[in-house]
Amino acid sequence: MALYDHIQELRAELSASYDPAEIAQIESELAAAWAEIERLAKERPEEIAGELRIG
Repeated sequence: MALYDHIQELRAELSASYDPAEIAQIESELAAAWAEIERLAKERPEEIAGELRIG
């Protein structure tokens, strides 16, 4: 699964969640996914467009 798809899935889960513990878990996973995008952008900028499906 591309990071973009994973982030979109997490966002959908977050918007549908009402449980504080679940919200915290999803927010943590979202932060980790964004950190991975930032890492990829620094290490392999030529590949980030493919990961995000925006290029």
